[in-house]
Amino acid sequence: MLRAAIGQIEARGVAAVRIADVAAALGVSNALVLYHFSTKEKLVAEAFAFAAEDDLARLRKLLGRRTSALRRLRAAVRWYAPTGQAKGWRLWIEGWAVALREPGLREVTQHLDRQWKAALAEVIAEGVAAGEFHCPDAMDAALRLTALLDGLAVQMTAYPGAVSRARTRAWVDEALARELGLDREALTSPPG
Repeated sequence: MLRAAIGQIEARGVAAVRIADVAAALGVSNALVLYHFSTKEKLVAEAFAFAAEDDLARLRKLLGRRTSALRRLRAAVRWYAPTGQAKGWRLWIEGWAVALREPGLREVTQHLDRQWKAALAEVIAEGVAAGEFHCPDAMDAALRLTALLDGLAVQMTAYPGAVSRARTRAWVDEALARELGLDREALTSPPG
């Protein structure tokens, strides 16, 4: 049901999606969907939580690799960036907008946001401890990086063509290098 809800949210938007749309996509009755999720708001919040767990699992996999902190961080940031393989930016932008008015969804999006920042900060701190790079405050760096990535995603999703993919990738690389006290070339060089 949650995958069907995500599909309907992506197709129609959070505001327009109805219980009946999800039920029709599954070929079940509205009552069955309502049995599991008593309101549309609960269904939407659970669907976002489900999507968030998928994204977090991918992030954990990237950050859990047995390689340098720089390589893990670079892979995670490039995957998450709107030029990477991460899907669903439209879904998350919709979710953020609705979260302004829906406390249940706000909880879900805040929880995801905190976990993303904490995971990135942890790898940044590991890299600092290993002497791979320098960063005075790992959590602040994670906040600035995710703010940039989220903002670029809004620009690229809401205003196609406003920022090119190449320019976005260059800005992301520049920001990551700056946060880590590295030259941009260090992001593409093999570890020494």
